[in-house]
Amino acid sequence: MKRHLLLAAAATTTAVLALSACGTTEPAADKKTDKKVSEAITLTGGDGKTVKLDAPAKKVVGTEWDVVEHLVSLGVEPVGVADVKGYTDWDKAAPLTKSPKDIGTRGEPSMDTVAGLAPDLIVATTDLPPAAVKQLEKIAPVLNLKAADAKDPIGTMTANLDLIAKATGTTAKGDELKKSFEAKLASAKAELEKNGHKGTKFAFADGYANGSQVSLRAFTKGSLFGAVNDRLGLVNPWKVEGDKAYGLGATDVEGLTKLDKDTHFGYISNDADKSSTVFDNQLKDNAVWKSLPFVKDKKTYRLPDGVWMFGGTASMEKYADSLVAALKK
Repeated sequence: MKRHLLLAAAATTTAVLALSACGTTEPAADKKTDKKVSEAITLTGGDGKTVKLDAPAKKVVGTEWDVVEHLVSLGVEPVGVADVKGYTDWDKAAPLTKSPKDIGTRGEPSMDTVAGLAPDLIVATTDLPPAAVKQLEKIAPVLNLKAADAKDPIGTMTANLDLIAKATGTTAKGDELKKSFEAKLASAKAELEKNGHKGTKFAFADGYANGSQVSLRAFTKGSLFGAVNDRLGLVNPWKVEGDKAYGLGATDVEGLTKLDKDTHFGYISNDADKSSTVFDNQLKDNAVWKSLPFVKDKKTYRLPDGVWMFGGTASMEKYADSLVAALKK
């Protein structure tokens, strides 16, 4: 009888312990599931596609330099970058602090290299060929951002920043970057006005040499630099029409003669890319170039290297600073 009672008591104790154990593990599992659900992120890219992430991305690959600048500015060091040397040469506003893997060119990333990095997220732009995007989607979720929009260059830039910030769980930092950008534009505008440059005509262009042939690109009002100039109270004197995405117009040295006589002219070259130094080299002794009013009146400015013309808030802040420094001379 005693033996039966002891066995019954033991069975009861085991059942209680089992129920107790169930009571401690079930809620924990629920919390884990709830946490995963709360961290889940849904985004809509510039191509209209929905991207779903289980949690903020930590291992991110960037296929375009503006994307990389956004990531670095947000404190997210990408594990893979297209054309690392090119980024290092052209974008010094948000320098890489680690050594990301070079995934190939911006227009043709290496699928094997990207796959080897096992990223949580790949951030591309709509400039990347659809076939390449389709291949990348087999490796990891692809957030495909709108490359540019001449109707609202600054709005497109900040919208892309917001999407990357949301994807990487860095929205607070993203808000901080946007506030800093707005403050920079306001202070630069005030400084320019103080120095008599309210409404000053300022034309920006870049140029490239292909052998002896020189091609120039006019940054019209629809360009990112053009939009920043407008916010700074400067007037864009370009009369050529820009494209619908980047606001870039094609011209040549003769086209510069159509600019107003009181125009100030700025450009960015890069000694690491000799094809971009046309204003300092190929055009230096050109008769048309030397005859231009802004050249003769010393109103021509080579702005600092490393300001990416199609970058993010860091590059645009550095550009605003460079304009203030140049026009104060």
